[in-house]
Amino acid sequence: MNELSNPVLLTIAACEVGFWVLVAGGLLLRYVVRSPRASTVTLALVPVLDVVLVAAVAIDLHRGGEVSFAHRVAGIYLGCTVMFGGRMIRWADERFAHRFAGGPVPVKIPKYGPERTRKEWADFSRWLGAAAIAGALTLALSYTVADATQREQLMGVFGSLGVITVIWLLTGPVWVTGSRRG
Repeated sequence: MNELSNPVLLTIAACEVGFWVLVAGGLLLRYVVRSPRASTVTLALVPVLDVVLVAAVAIDLHRGGEVSFAHRVAGIYLGCTVMFGGRMIRWADERFAHRFAGGPVPVKIPKYGPERTRKEWADFSRWLGAAAIAGALTLALSYTVADATQREQLMGVFGSLGVITVIWLLTGPVWVTGSRRG
């Protein structure tokens, strides 16, 4: 199957676009339209996208879909949205508040030093949470809706999670902690 027409990959792309549409819409409602209740409702819809993604993967597997890169990356995407989504929304909120509501200038984390080191270790910890969510989702789908062949193919995600984890550890917290300026 051509990956670009894979329904799971298209769902992941739609969820990513939907995430930013809901975030921008929610923040515009809060700071430009001045409707905090509508903003809260809009931002509260963000997790619905995660449910849509899980449902799309489960349905595709149940229907006998051939496991592809998209199926394996869906769990990683979900884990990252759960573990990093709130922080990305706060990041955007700080900038909207500054731009549209006279909020303080967003604070930049320095490139080096103890604050950067703490941030790198915190990000890595979030990644570990994301990897755990990806692994749990993979196992759940593997033993509920996938057949034996699909299950075997889905398990390939664990190698990718390991590689990402090692690279992140070495290029993030270990690198910053080991630098003379860290």
